Amino acid sequence: MPPKTSKPPPSSGYSTVQPAKRKPATPFAVKPIGAFYVFLGANILAALYAPIQDCDETFNYWEPTHYLSHGYGLQTWEYSPVYAIRSWLYIALHALVGSFRRLLPFSTKVAEFYFIRYALAFVCALCETQMFRVINNILNPRIAIFFMMAMIFSPGMFHASAAFLPSSFAMYTTMLGMAAFMNWRGGLKTAQGIFFFAVGGILGWPFAMALSAPFLVEEVFFAFLSSKDALIDVIMRFIRGIVAGLLVLLFEFVISGFFYKKLVLVPLNIVLYNIFSGPGKGPEIYGTEPWHFYIRNLLLNFNIWFVLAVAALPLFTLKKLLSTTPQEGGAITGLRSLVFMSPFYLWLGIFSFQPHKEERFMYPAYPALALNGAMSLHIILAAFGQSDPKTLIGKIPARLKLLVVSICVIGSVDVGVARIYGIYNAYSAPLKIYEPLQNGTIGSRGDSVCFGKEWYRFPSTYHLPNDMRARFVKSEFDGLLPGQFAEVKTGYGFWAGAWLEPPGMNDENLEDMGKYVDLRTCHFLVDTYYPGSIASVYEPHYILDEANWEHVKCEPFLDASKTHILARTIWLPNLPFVPEKFKRTWGQHCLLKRKESK
Repeated sequence: MPPKTSKPPPSSGYSTVQPAKRKPATPFAVKPIGAFYVFLGANILAALYAPIQDCDETFNYWEPTHYLSHGYGLQTWEYSPVYAIRSWLYIALHALVGSFRRLLPFSTKVAEFYFIRYALAFVCALCETQMFRVINNILNPRIAIFFMMAMIFSPGMFHASAAFLPSSFAMYTTMLGMAAFMNWRGGLKTAQGIFFFAVGGILGWPFAMALSAPFLVEEVFFAFLSSKDALIDVIMRFIRGIVAGLLVLLFEFVISGFFYKKLVLVPLNIVLYNIFSGPGKGPEIYGTEPWHFYIRNLLLNFNIWFVLAVAALPLFTLKKLLSTTPQEGGAITGLRSLVFMSPFYLWLGIFSFQPHKEERFMYPAYPALALNGAMSLHIILAAFGQSDPKTLIGKIPARLKLLVVSICVIGSVDVGVARIYGIYNAYSAPLKIYEPLQNGTIGSRGDSVCFGKEWYRFPSTYHLPNDMRARFVKSEFDGLLPGQFAEVKTGYGFWAGAWLEPPGMNDENLEDMGKYVDLRTCHFLVDTYYPGSIASVYEPHYILDEANWEHVKCEPFLDASKTHILARTIWLPNLPFVPEKFKRTWGQHCLLKRKESK
């Protein structure tokens, strides 16, 4: 659907053509406040129930935030001042939110954890609403509704919306930046768009700024087609946006410099590490994936919306080629539509060719994916709406067309919800097993809670009360585990652990034996047992060792290796009519307590 506002306003210097008149409300129109409540409701559910999928979220973000708020926590090599590739300003902002929760009644560390998640859900809802509002006004209310559906019913957004990750933060600013660039009503908002993308790149993930490229090229292109004054206006808007972004960079430089006690540009360090690392270093040492990894992943997380997103450009081209009715704005409206579609293709192309791939790398492009999918569905419905009996589509009964579209859309919603619930049902145990510790019924201040092969499922020290500490015991894993932030205070100032160089850190994922403790020092232990699994020297079945360990709390945990791919992908009811091979196979994820020796 071409933009309603086909050309920039007169003040831009591009043209004297007036914007198209606002179309009357349609049955699909939804007020922004209503959209906000829908987005917020979906995001709050994610904040409450979404498992932590990526251990980077725990160790690189929740743990440093816990350190700022409570004075101790786990430290990764990225926070060593030797490497300094994580922003302390980003962490400090979240620590302030969590600390505010301590001022309210019934404060606990778990309450802080969820309060931060609620804040992320709220910010995400605001950003989604802003993009929804612009799509509603600039494109079409029906496209805005489809955008909303793609966002709230997709498993991808269930994970991304309230995740404490820079890629999620960059997703928020991408929505604000795209909304600013798309909205030409009331004047061009180039400076705002550049600023939002700069904030996402500086505090979140530097590579997310690439999503602004199509909009910047668009403005320069139109300026060259117009007058010299228009080109000067573009340059001035670029300068204002860049200066605003540099002010954010300066703030980041000061705050991170305060914590690291050195001059450091964290966004630059991130780019240097990810692109210019030497042999045996860089993100590739953590694994590589084939080029089609994101295609498979996005099909799982967005199902039909991903297919529609990929089809957006071919469908739009086909629509233009087959259209016999001239449209207002002509080539300019068509070009604008292509610009709106471009960010998703750009992002998917760039990251499909990177060897190291992770699901969270797609987060910044999720809004662009949803927009493309919504535009595709709108084009399809417009074509299906043809009633001319001379055309092939016109000969199809209206009820049949409605049935086909309804089955596709409702089926997509059902599959998305089934996957969301399936993920929660399968992998939520790590967020539940620590409740006995939080109740104060067992454990003493300063006890050690140890992790072996399940180290990467640890949700965060926010789930361990009474100064209990997370420790690691040796398992078959032979990479680098997190250490502890230094807790020295006297003579070192505030948060000395942020600038004191920790021992045993490296950027090559080389194991450091100093990160382990003796099993005999562990008061509690977290382990998972799958029936029929084979024990090893470093990974015995602690859960079955009833002579030394008692079960404090156990929760079902999906045994993915023995569960059919369909049952792993979506939730299937455990009912008699479901074939046995499609039923889920379960293990146990347990918090164990050492038995006192007699």
